[in-house]
Amino acid sequence: MSPLEIIAVLLALLYVLLAVKEHRICWVVAAASASLYTWIFWEAALIMEAALQLFYIVIAIYGWRSWGEDNSANERPIRTWSWRQHLIAILTVLVISSVTGALLNHFTDAALPWLDSFTTIAALLTTWMVTQKILENWLYWIAIDAISIYLYLSRDLQLTAGLFVVYIGLAYAGWRVWRTHYRSTELGHTGTLA
Repeated sequence: MSPLEIIAVLLALLYVLLAVKEHRICWVVAAASASLYTWIFWEAALIMEAALQLFYIVIAIYGWRSWGEDNSANERPIRTWSWRQHLIAILTVLVISSVTGALLNHFTDAALPWLDSFTTIAALLTTWMVTQKILENWLYWIAIDAISIYLYLSRDLQLTAGLFVVYIGLAYAGWRVWRTHYRSTELGHTGTLA
């Protein structure tokens, strides 16, 4: 457990708490945490996780812009996906992570290449879902976080694994908060619950 990992964990927790509350500043905190985790994961030979952090920095800039200038929670409304959109998303993640896992296994000394690829590709999709305020992103995070716990424990990143245990609880809380907000918004627009 390094001081760098402690700071990265604290920033990562702050990011999720701010995202649950739909505060736009969450994206600045996300970029700071991702910057630290890029180095941490590279040192732990989790190549895809390190690359994911670079994506998080870029998506944080996109998220900042996407969530609007006035930091209003209503700037971008919460939406849901159809079962067909979820099916396509999940199949796409499985195919891409299988290919990247095979490539990592063959060409690098990456630790747990298929698992590393799966959590990374799934997190890419799910982070984009957060920028679009797709309600179900929180449920995706619960699955990704549960798998990530094993990945991080296998690389002796106990504090980060602990962070992902907390993330599961925060993702559940985020889902409940966003679902309540979504339902109240839908009721306000239609007069009936969607």
